[in-house]
Amino acid sequence: MFAYITLQEVFFRLFIAVFLAFLIGLDRELKHKPFGFRPYMMVSLGSAAFALILMELAYGMEIKPDVNIDPSRVIQGIITGLGFLGAGAVIRAEKHVVGATTGSGIWVVGAIGLACGLGFYWYATIITLFALFIVIAFGKIHEKLTGERDDTNL
Repeated sequence: MFAYITLQEVFFRLFIAVFLAFLIGLDRELKHKPFGFRPYMMVSLGSAAFALILMELAYGMEIKPDVNIDPSRVIQGIITGLGFLGAGAVIRAEKHVVGATTGSGIWVVGAIGLACGLGFYWYATIITLFALFIVIAFGKIHEKLTGERDDTNL
């Protein structure tokens, strides 16, 4: 059933993807944003799942010699889908844009999930640390400079 990686490794990769996305989504949840930890976790889980399926398909299954599987095309599709999902969170309200942090966060947790699914745990961890630093530390800087809290609604 699992030709490329073990069931335990599949579980571990999915768990790490969900956990790291939870850390970023928790910041959004604590700020009472509608797109909190659960959607972030689902985006990361989905990205990791697609990466795992891709790896099984590309490396684990015996396929016909004339079948050519290009992993970069699947990754490109994931990135495009994340872009559409993130763009849906961004709203133009009067003279400013609302939801840019949420939209970009969706894109980042997708990358974290993809990295976890491919087994690049250090990449995923470093990306998570940078993302947390950006949303927490720079969120406070933004608030002090502008007097506004993060994004207004999203």
